Amino acid sequence: MNICKAVALRISKLLIEKNMTLYRLEQKSNILHGTMMCIMNERNKNVTLKTVMQLAEGFDMTLLEFLDDKLFTKENINLE
Repeated sequence: MNICKAVALRISKLLIEKNMTLYRLEQKSNILHGTMMCIMNERNKNVTLKTVMQLAEGFDMTLLEFLDDKLFTKENINLE
């Protein structure tokens, strides 16, 4: 899978774990609704580090905590 799909899956998982709405995440992370929809609908091919950092902040976690998931292993991510 590509990085954007992995990020979208991680967001979905964390929203459930933290009982949070996507709208609330957008507010807490300062990510525009259109940008979030592009991520969640996998219209983006890549997600910037800045965006991932904003997402982590929106979930009240560090970047490393956000990325600490099997989704982000080299076996699961296609870098091509």
